[in-house]
Amino acid sequence: MPARVSKSKTAFARRLRREMTNAEEILWRSLRGSALDGLKFRRQVPIGSYVADFLCIEHRLIVELDGRPHEQEDQRRYDAIRDQWLRDNGYHVLRLDNDLVIGGGNIPLGRIREAIANRRGPSSDPTSSGHLLPQVGEGRTRRS
Repeated sequence: MPARVSKSKTAFARRLRREMTNAEEILWRSLRGSALDGLKFRRQVPIGSYVADFLCIEHRLIVELDGRPHEQEDQRRYDAIRDQWLRDNGYHVLRLDNDLVIGGGNIPLGRIREAIANRRGPSSDPTSSGHLLPQVGEGRTRRS
């Protein structure tokens, strides 16, 4: 049974959902509503004492978006400790640079597909369904 998440961590995650960065909004438009290959993603999910940017529970894949603060040495050390804890608890962490999400076209979605294919095993090809795949930035618009 998963550990309970504190009320303060849940409130923090809710605030992060309301105050998404530009890169998070762009990626979320391509992930929400199972838009990426039918995979269900959640955003700003509390896990232990951390909050994951995006989580595909089925494949235990966490997608983290990194901006300039993640370039600082202290933040790199924190991220390494955090990522190790998540790996120790059965998650795979994929880190994507904000600039790649904002200007990289389909590259971020390709990296997410690749990470999931690696979690599934070598026999799966997420692009073999024959339907067009959403590009970063496509999808539902944000509700006001």
